[in-house]
Amino acid sequence: MYISRLALDHFRSWPHLVVDFAPGVTILKGANGLGKTNIVEAVEVLSTGSSHRVSSSLPLIERGEAKATIRANVGEDDDETTYEVTIAARGANRGRINGGNSLYMRDIVGKVPSVSFTPDDQRLVAGDPAGRRGFLDQAGSLLIPGYAANLSNANKIAKQRAALLKQLGQRSEPANAQNAALNGLEIWTGQFIAVGVTLTRARARLIERLAGPFSRIYDELAGKPQHAGLEYVPSYEEVLDFEQPEPEISKHYQRLYAGEIARGRNLIGPHRDDMVLTLDGMPAREFASNGEMWTMALALKMALFNEIAQAQQIKPIVILDDVFAQLDETRRRQILEFAMQQDQVLITVAAAGDIPPDATRGGDAAIIDVAELKAGAEDENASLVAQLQAARENNTDGDGAQS
Repeated sequence: MYISRLALDHFRSWPHLVVDFAPGVTILKGANGLGKTNIVEAVEVLSTGSSHRVSSSLPLIERGEAKATIRANVGEDDDETTYEVTIAARGANRGRINGGNSLYMRDIVGKVPSVSFTPDDQRLVAGDPAGRRGFLDQAGSLLIPGYAANLSNANKIAKQRAALLKQLGQRSEPANAQNAALNGLEIWTGQFIAVGVTLTRARARLIERLAGPFSRIYDELAGKPQHAGLEYVPSYEEVLDFEQPEPEISKHYQRLYAGEIARGRNLIGPHRDDMVLTLDGMPAREFASNGEMWTMALALKMALFNEIAQAQQIKPIVILDDVFAQLDETRRRQILEFAMQQDQVLITVAAAGDIPPDATRGGDAAIIDVAELKAGAEDENASLVAQLQAARENNTDGDGAQS
């Protein structure tokens, strides 16, 4: 599988962009700030429905615009399919396949699988839980049918429930309004528990599925067995302890209601889950060296790649986003050896000197100058603006009124 053409409209710093790719290695070279990472981020969003760089989709839209669009022509087995997602500032994100009927964006997720290696990957070990949840959600969306829909539903219910908690915290409201809000809170709590249990069980299966390959790949990268592991730390811990956890979780909420109302926020739920990476049975974030953390991050991403490739019988697109400056020679070689075996690899670098020699071995790698892309896109945008202005002038009469 490979992307042959990527087209962006109002995505991040790109008002309009069309760029062609080929199978194999493509290197996007450009100074920081030109938008090279935004290009590969668009592939990640098309693939997983989200970006590891932000927690919401609004920053993905060019400032002042109502929506952003990503289109990709994807080749596989001599067939080509066009996938499109539209990210809306307001309302639901949508998708299309080959220009067909409008779908939810989640119906597109996983059709073009990709795995990104980024400078932030070390945070999967030592960073805050939000980064690890983001990894789990992207992995779940790629590997587990229905995961993206359940996640979307959980997020919507969490927002509604939090809004009611804040409403209940406003003591000046009349008693009837408080009673209505309490009744609504019970309803939203029941729905939050139901979708949260489903999501928790999916994440538990996902971590169990990744744990074996992760441990094996880590040992291969480290060159010796060190017993690297993954452990799930669910907020709804009752899911792991009870066959029917819903009543126990409900009791937990009953004990927390006063605190939740006082703070105006959901104190438990799948939005508080975490995953712990361990080394020799100890939390890696506390005991692992910087190099060991990088190796664990690489092993985790490679394990995800292998699981996707095995489940879908296709090799995901590999994205190496400005990672070489962060890695030592050994790990740089390891990630390149892995990447060079895949169908399509997109690499971003800030300068020609950052391109690893092995990445251009055999002279087959395509190098795209992002500064030239930017200049071409700006010229095209200026031409479109001029055409629109000319059209407006042609449609007005001599007094300046619309004809």
